[in-house]
Amino acid sequence: MIRQAITRNAVILGLFAIGTAAALALTNQATLPRVECNRQNALIASLAQVMPDDRHDNVLITDRIEVRDPLLGNGAQHIYRARRDGAPSGVVLEATAPDGYGGAIDLIVGVDTGGRVLGVRAVPPHNETPGLGDKIERRKSDWITTFNGRSLTNPDDAGWAVKKDGGSFDSFTGATITPRAVVGAVHRALLYFRDHKEQVFQAPATDDAPDSMREACRG
Repeated sequence: MIRQAITRNAVILGLFAIGTAAALALTNQATLPRVECNRQNALIASLAQVMPDDRHDNVLITDRIEVRDPLLGNGAQHIYRARRDGAPSGVVLEATAPDGYGGAIDLIVGVDTGGRVLGVRAVPPHNETPGLGDKIERRKSDWITTFNGRSLTNPDDAGWAVKKDGGSFDSFTGATITPRAVVGAVHRALLYFRDHKEQVFQAPATDDAPDSMREACRG
């Protein structure tokens, strides 16, 4: 009798576990489109910070391409193209600084067609030291806005470094590695755009958003 009771309880527990796992899987599947939609909406808000609305009349998130180039970092990066009345007006480049103090730092860099920086933002999460390296975040410091208006000629090539290295950009007290990494990544993003501007605007857009996510965003 005891053995039968143990077997029966084991079967019941097994069926309960299977049922719970199935319910979790179904819930996860059902919420994935909404989670992805929320992520996309957060991205749209971030893009607007470095590519102002008055500079384009297209939807940035749907006019994007995917590229791979060491100047932008390892792996695939997206470039979001801004257009006004059908004509190119700028881009937002994803770029990665691989040499941050706490590891890689992901950035978005808004640039007009003349190669002038419109804005830069660090994309969370990152592992830079709280109170020091995290000053790359706009909510912690206005340091990231010092890139606004900069270009490959303002400053010149030698000026694209922190002042400790003879360049034009301030670093943080007690933290030089993080700003050095970000300055280098923004500089490389500008070099990439200078060398590939024509191809960037001619390439067909990449639409890799699943139908389920588009439906969730419309809902």
